[in-house]
Amino acid sequence: MPDSDKLQGALRKAVAAFLGFMLGFVLLVALLLTGFYLLVNAATIALTPYLGGAGALAVTGLSCLLLLFLFFYRMTRPLPSKSSEGSADPSSSTPIEAVKRLIQKNPLEAAMAAFALGVVEQGDPRMKSLLIQGGMALAKEAERQQGESGAESEPPGAANDS
Repeated sequence: MPDSDKLQGALRKAVAAFLGFMLGFVLLVALLLTGFYLLVNAATIALTPYLGGAGALAVTGLSCLLLLFLFFYRMTRPLPSKSSEGSADPSSSTPIEAVKRLIQKNPLEAAMAAFALGVVEQGDPRMKSLLIQGGMALAKEAERQQGESGAESEPPGAANDS
């Protein structure tokens, strides 16, 4: 049976962690809202000499409403179906094509993952050689796939025309 002092200590730590998380979250939300307020206030002050007080307030208010509308529109619109993206049968694609599509859809995330992997594993020579071998194998496979797809897409009799 666990000791009650240990349970009380663990409970205190859990409550302290939860309160710390909530305090941090509230602080971040407050900073975010204050930042937006200061940004809108600065835009109003910057536009006042050009549009007057009422015009500057109208422009900043309408731009805030437009941003809110765009945000909620993006949050509530339905996701595109998988069948409309890319090829008709994604299960027939090779893993390399799937990785290529993933990198094309998320280039920033792919670059960040590659950078993080490079920083973390730069001191390990075994990991470095494994990554280089895997990259070379993927490059050769991609070249082979491109060669096959290029040969299949040639019209019949195109090689015989001289």
